[in-house]
Amino acid sequence: MTIDLKIFDVEHGACALLTAGNGARLMIDCGHNSDTGWRPGTYLRNQGITQLEMLAITNYDEDHASGSIDLFNNVNVLWLYRNTSVSTLVLRTLKSADGMGRGIDRLIREIDRRLASCGAAPLIPPVFPGVELRVFWNPYPLFEDENNLSMVLFLKCYGKGVLFPGDLERDGWLALLDRDDFRQALIETRVLVASHHGREDGYCKQIFDYCRPYYIVISDKGYQYDTQRTVPIYNRHAIGGPFRGYNRKVLTTRWDGRIGFTFKPETWWAY
Repeated sequence: MTIDLKIFDVEHGACALLTAGNGARLMIDCGHNSDTGWRPGTYLRNQGITQLEMLAITNYDEDHASGSIDLFNNVNVLWLYRNTSVSTLVLRTLKSADGMGRGIDRLIREIDRRLASCGAAPLIPPVFPGVELRVFWNPYPLFEDENNLSMVLFLKCYGKGVLFPGDLERDGWLALLDRDDFRQALIETRVLVASHHGREDGYCKQIFDYCRPYYIVISDKGYQYDTQRTVPIYNRHAIGGPFRGYNRKVLTTRWDGRIGFTFKPETWWAY
């Protein structure tokens, strides 16, 4: 069975969709694109999809959840995966410092609703054939900032690892590097989504002592920050591979638009 992974162009946000061979779907973050009007729930509904088996939130900032209202209004989300060491009370306190966006507000209310109804998700988790799912996070209050409380999501698709680190910063990376299982996940990573949309505060040189990906993907809109010019740095760490007729190492949504990966038991490729 084929596994398909799409990384959408949502400007300086994050949103990806994994579809397994049995039709089960996992969405990673739920940002939207204000320029094109693309929103995750509307996209799924237009594809005839009314149920999402799992939503994984890697970071509690608005750009990772700006499409949550559209998502929850259009499809039934069965499972919600997140860093559970951060309670909604703590999350509201954290967001009071930098402002509560509408997407994060809806996400918090959805978490509260599910907790009040003892989870609201089925007891049996969804099955994604050919996919091994692992998560890692630094617990609150070891870290008290949203970026280093990111949930790192590792998807192993027919043996090929894809790592979504949210907006993890150097101190958060280093804390997780103390874990044997996290270092092993880095060794198995073939596609690395750059932390914090490719900004320098998300770069950690030490992870590349273990991680040698074929592709590094940056989800961003274009240069808006002085710390965002990291493509040459990431190029040094990637092996590279074919992509739309060229050999590429770093792929960016700002230049390449929607980026996809197909995984089969015997092979995989980027498109």
